[in-house]
Amino acid sequence: MTGLEDEIAAAARAQGFVLVGFTALRQLARENFYLRWLGQGRHGEMAYLALDPGRRFDPRRLDPRLRSVISLGFPYQAPAPGRIEWRRELRGRIASYALGEDYHDRVIAKAEVVAASLEHLRPGALARVYVDTGPVFEREWAREASLGWFGKNTNLLNRNHGSYFFLAEIFTDLELGGASLPYGEFCGTCRRCLDLCPTGALQDGYVMESRRCISYLTIELRGPIAPQLRQRLDNWIFGCDICQEVCPWNEEGRTQASELEPYLPELLLLDEEGFRTRFGKSAIKRAKRRGLLRNVAVALGNTGNPDAVPVLAESIRREHEPLVRAHVAWALGQLGGGAARRALHDAAGAESEPTVAAEIDAALGTRTP
Repeated sequence: MTGLEDEIAAAARAQGFVLVGFTALRQLARENFYLRWLGQGRHGEMAYLALDPGRRFDPRRLDPRLRSVISLGFPYQAPAPGRIEWRRELRGRIASYALGEDYHDRVIAKAEVVAASLEHLRPGALARVYVDTGPVFEREWAREASLGWFGKNTNLLNRNHGSYFFLAEIFTDLELGGASLPYGEFCGTCRRCLDLCPTGALQDGYVMESRRCISYLTIELRGPIAPQLRQRLDNWIFGCDICQEVCPWNEEGRTQASELEPYLPELLLLDEEGFRTRFGKSAIKRAKRRGLLRNVAVALGNTGNPDAVPVLAESIRREHEPLVRAHVAWALGQLGGGAARRALHDAAGAESEPTVAAEIDAALGTRTP
């Protein structure tokens, strides 16, 4: 690295970034792959991914003054595998990146400190900071800056830090990042992530079928989860870590945090104020209350535990969101038993929303939703 790059790297490490790389801006070479992926509808309801895709391949379209990118990796704690007694304890699972304050706020604040240091190194330096925001191919620029390689799970992998890190980019008019050696590919013949994905969202050729991904289903999808996929979610209620958990490059540094395994009945009864109080400063707010409670209902249905019936019965009586009631009905049908069927029959008599009524009928075995 040059002396200037050394100083930038030191500023980044002082903010806790464990990975720092530099590369000159140019047109990325994955346009055909991405446009084909979009054309196949694999982005699902994430319509923002299809907006002016050309900007994603060359940040100079955002600002022609830009010359280089500083790619940064900020670590977060890898989770311990889910406990086998989750069904008995009625516990859900949350992806580990969502632990604590929203990572957008945390990481972007640190990246902005690094960006501000550029002004001290060269007065008048231009800097634009992104952390999972804006039309930026973060993973691609990180690979170009030799922070890691594309894993078969489509995450960026690093031999020392696995994939449990957030990416940040600082685009600048400074001339940085000469020719650098590519990081290399270290997945080898391993297929754990592809073979163990519960919904088959990962495909050969580094293809992510977002519409089947548990993270997409529990966060980005705003409507109902397809019935044939619900059981495959197990107890994931926000995101998923499976394709990272099974990766051999992520076998160290795990932690158990109770916040990542919340008590599902408590969540199902959250009102809007309770949701904002508990998750207003968390990445979980992206799912919104209706989305999170939809996921909670599915997880409770997957427990097979009759202890979940009372809270589901209460929810179907008082819940104002049809999306949630519909998935609660499904959950009651999955659990079965006299109490669950009584709750469904009572709900059927009071239900005026056709989509919910159809789910109730399906749960009672009288029709397919």
